[in-house]
Amino acid sequence: MRVDRMTMTEFEQAVRTVRVALVPFGSVEEHGRHLPLCTDTLQVWQVALEAARRVPFLVCPPVHYGYCRSTRDHPGTLSIRPSTLRRIAFDLVESLHRQGVRGVILASGHAGGIHMAALEEAAEALADAFPDLELAVVCEYRWAQEAGRGGVVSTADDGHAGEIETSRVQALAPDLVKGLSPEEYPRFEKPFVARDKRAQWPGGVWGNPAAASPEKGRALFEASVERLVGLVTQMRGRVA
Repeated sequence: MRVDRMTMTEFEQAVRTVRVALVPFGSVEEHGRHLPLCTDTLQVWQVALEAARRVPFLVCPPVHYGYCRSTRDHPGTLSIRPSTLRRIAFDLVESLHRQGVRGVILASGHAGGIHMAALEEAAEALADAFPDLELAVVCEYRWAQEAGRGGVVSTADDGHAGEIETSRVQALAPDLVKGLSPEEYPRFEKPFVARDKRAQWPGGVWGNPAAASPEKGRALFEASVERLVGLVTQMRGRVA
């Protein structure tokens, strides 16, 4: 079900069979001193691949770039404008629709509010443009957060490169984890706009990486996979 590895004949046959595709969105964004810049993309991509092993659907190649507001001053963060993100999402889904796909899930591993709003706005425009297309927009990282509140995660305020994401990368790609970063909880001076975000958030971590473990990561990964399997099953029923 990996689109990037299919021939055109295999893709054509798969569309006839499943009619549902998922487009993963991530980011190239700092995740402290210990996690790779691909952390957001890695998580949603691996969840999508595992879910597709359990229920068939097309997994498109990930969009590695997103809109990063709070981390834009940190080394390694490569951000695109929300308008660019909306255009990319619209164009990709329009192309999938032209190929016969009738259900599309836009799944993001990056949880930025403006980033997610851009994907939702694109989906609203797509819904208006294509009445026969079923659409869903989800933040896979929020699924992991929700699963963590069930007792898996001990950090009360875990938001970025902390216990959740460190655990998940430890489970999914342990060779990419370079030690641990210090615990950190930035407090921006809202409602004022911070001009020098790195000065108020020097380490780029929101949470406690030291509380992470591969076991926690595997539990959070499984919870997200199960939710995605359920969503795909619902989507396939709606486009049948």
